[in-house]
Amino acid sequence: MKSLLLAALLFSLDANAARIKDIANIRGVRENQLVGYGLVVGLAGTGDGKTEFTSKSMVRMLETIGVKLDNKNVTSKNVAAVIITATLPPFARAGNKIDVTINAIGDASSLAGGTLVQTPLRAANGDVYAVSQGQVLMGTDNGKGHMTVARIPSGAMIERDVQSDFAARRMFRMTLSNPDFTTAVRMAKVLNQDLGGKYATASDSSTVDVIVPTQYHGNAVEFLALIESLDISPDMQAKVVVNEKTGTVVIGEKVKISKVAISHGSLTLSIGGDEKKKAKGKEEDGERYFTLENGANVDDLVKALNKIGVKPKDLITILQSIKAAGALQAEIEIL
Repeated sequence: MKSLLLAALLFSLDANAARIKDIANIRGVRENQLVGYGLVVGLAGTGDGKTEFTSKSMVRMLETIGVKLDNKNVTSKNVAAVIITATLPPFARAGNKIDVTINAIGDASSLAGGTLVQTPLRAANGDVYAVSQGQVLMGTDNGKGHMTVARIPSGAMIERDVQSDFAARRMFRMTLSNPDFTTAVRMAKVLNQDLGGKYATASDSSTVDVIVPTQYHGNAVEFLALIESLDISPDMQAKVVVNEKTGTVVIGEKVKISKVAISHGSLTLSIGGDEKKKAKGKEEDGERYFTLENGANVDDLVKALNKIGVKPKDLITILQSIKAAGALQAEIEIL
């Protein structure tokens, strides 16, 4: 009999302590996506065929380097049109390098062995932040992988700094990864207690505004390094997550069950029932009886059902039935 997979979380506030840096982000400190259009050359006959945009791009590229063509309709199976994507990290500086991903957009069958010609990479505002060029790598040696997608590690050079007055800022907005009013209030209290004053305010379930103390003016980096390592105890919504395909059940500690009785096949389950009539874990004439005390949580229920060999599929059905009866004080999320 397969055992149920269970994750019971949050058994105590101290055990659940997490650093602020692990549960919140500083608004405005984020990555930016870059994209560009270019050509991969040097292919062994695996490039685009008579693709119009590839032909025009080849002509434009050759004219840029001083090659004038009378015939504007140029085709070559050794060239492929591609889209280049990259991620610009926060506080990027000119001269740093980033990885790029190359994606064929024509009818090329493989980018193996090709070289990306110098291509500008633009942000959403249209400004060029990096330039990419280099030999593409397929990530496979047997020729059986996805041959129209490739990478160039450190294949783009950042051309301009991402401007920021970060160190001079007098206020920061912290955004919780999992919005929760209780967690936001706890974070503000921990910050104010550590800083010795009213510097942090929870403005909603996902936002905590923090004022930089006077002694850290002009040195906000040191201030953030100080507060991001503080521990708080994030709260969580009572939730049960089940995966019917794998039989996995993930349960939070705050999930509670009210008084209820369930009959499922040969199983009769009573929570908060009369223990004088039904003993805990008793079996009579092929019928399985189980009684839990009133106020039991789902962890108690799952452990009890595991002991008598209830299958994952049956457990999921039982949990859904308890929820439908209004006795499961939690949300059920089915994957």
